[in-house]
Amino acid sequence: MPLAAPIWSVHGYAIVCARGCIADANGILPKSLMNDADWQYFQAELDRADITVLGRTSHEAAPNPKNRVRVVMTRAGNGLTRGADAWLWNPVDLPAPDMLAALLPTGGRVAVPGGRGPFDLFLSHGYAGFHLSRKAGVALAGGVPVFSADGAPEDILTAAGLIPGPVQAIDPEDGVTLTVWTPPQDSTA
Repeated sequence: MPLAAPIWSVHGYAIVCARGCIADANGILPKSLMNDADWQYFQAELDRADITVLGRTSHEAAPNPKNRVRVVMTRAGNGLTRGADAWLWNPVDLPAPDMLAALLPTGGRVAVPGGRGPFDLFLSHGYAGFHLSRKAGVALAGGVPVFSADGAPEDILTAAGLIPGPVQAIDPEDGVTLTVWTPPQDSTA
């Protein structure tokens, strides 16, 4: 009997402003977009992940006090190498499935908290869930959108075949909602 292929459950996490941006025009997550309830949800989700894949800017901006296993996407270096505080991965040299097979040979949960490069790359491979938080009342003129494709993040997730779950008000006083986007359920399973 052949061995089953590993299954990776990839989950993206983003909080966006009213215009669908994850960062300001300088590529920085501004305090105006931060929210304690969203942060607590996000941290609990990262605790569930076996690895976290993120871009260099996100890695450098966010400390890792829990010493989670991080994989930093980079154009420098070759393939997958161990750095001082994270794995360094060049997806041009090593496709995502090969990187995941090297680090999670039996499968597992993968968290992708950004930035746009990692969000785009895993959108093309397929998300098991994309956790999209939106903070009303914040508009980042000239900001960095979640995905490089033109359009609202909801439109891009829909075009990728994901469907929205119910909108949850995770902090009604601060205007923060959360929608988890998932693939359609297989009705034959």
